[in-house]
Amino acid sequence: MIDIETMSILIVDDLKSMRTIIKKTLRNLNLGKNIFSADNGLEGLQCLHSNHVDLALVDWKMPVMNGAQMLDAIRNDRQLRDMPVIMVTAESEKDVVMDVAEIEVDGYLLKPLTPSILDEKIRTVVDNINYPDEATLSARKARTCEEAGKLGSAIRYMEVANRLKPSASRLIRNLGLLYGKAGKSEASERCLLKAVSVNSQDAVTRHILSKIYWKKKEWTKAVEYECEVLSLTTRFNDTAIQAGEKLLDKNLNPLAIQLFTKVISVTEKNFLMKEKILDLCMEKGELGYSKTLADMLIHEFPSNHVLLFKAGLVYEAMGEEDKALGYFLEADKNRVNPVETKLKIARIYYLKKKMIQADNYLNQVLRLDSKNKDALALRKTV
Repeated sequence: MIDIETMSILIVDDLKSMRTIIKKTLRNLNLGKNIFSADNGLEGLQCLHSNHVDLALVDWKMPVMNGAQMLDAIRNDRQLRDMPVIMVTAESEKDVVMDVAEIEVDGYLLKPLTPSILDEKIRTVVDNINYPDEATLSARKARTCEEAGKLGSAIRYMEVANRLKPSASRLIRNLGLLYGKAGKSEASERCLLKAVSVNSQDAVTRHILSKIYWKKKEWTKAVEYECEVLSLTTRFNDTAIQAGEKLLDKNLNPLAIQLFTKVISVTEKNFLMKEKILDLCMEKGELGYSKTLADMLIHEFPSNHVLLFKAGLVYEAMGEEDKALGYFLEADKNRVNPVETKLKIARIYYLKKKMIQADNYLNQVLRLDSKNKDALALRKTV
């Protein structure tokens, strides 16, 4: 049992001023006796391992280790995993809510904090810890049995938890995972599908379903659920790009493009993410989508001359020499890959039978690299 007045509280926030304000507020509310503080998640974990702490107030956005990462570490530590954690954040993005919801946070507070809201939230969380409901107790028993290798008992306890809280998607998901671990794949899939049906925001279960359908080679379903995940959180963007690459390798280009398009739609301002997808499509020979991406990126970033060179490569591969030449000439003005760019220009001029221009650019290449084999070979035909 946690005593509201004598408990130990850890405040984790990278802003000293915020730590000070929360500490003073707790003192004024007569909440807690020992109050510790840390300025990032890593220091917070070190404090938890060095001191007895009953409750942690953790900021979401911090350097070194953010709040979500700290929470994940706490929930995967047998000594700390049942400790109540309240997430504090100034962010309103849905990703924040998704992160704290999926790693079993006990409470959620939005800055700026008021004494009344802080008091109410802490008292509610402590009361829930001191007097857990039957569903929570059954879920904990299921976890203990699972760790002891008693899957049958774990499933029975989790089934009880599900009957007590039939709309709790995390409990339904955990039952599905237990069924899967016991080799009951159909029952597992039914539970996971039920979990997503009762919670439209459950990204984790959708991600699990996507992986299940991937293993079953049901590619369309796998992509469908992964796109739903991408609509809910950006945490799985890199995973989605990796899946898209594998789909390209399987010649399932339309499905790969579906995934890539979804990633791009939810990361509108992330240039590096878009460029990564462009490079991947170029490497895998998906020229149509590469062209679309190159045009889009150049429209957004017209002064990025490396993009101009890549666009030239795409249009050259598609046989559109005039368009490619324009991009290569622009890239050459800004000395992007000087030898390769000039060689590309020389080749296109040669194809267009403009021998004087071709010879001019070959001379430029050879001045930069007198032993360039490609330039010497092309020179023989000019």
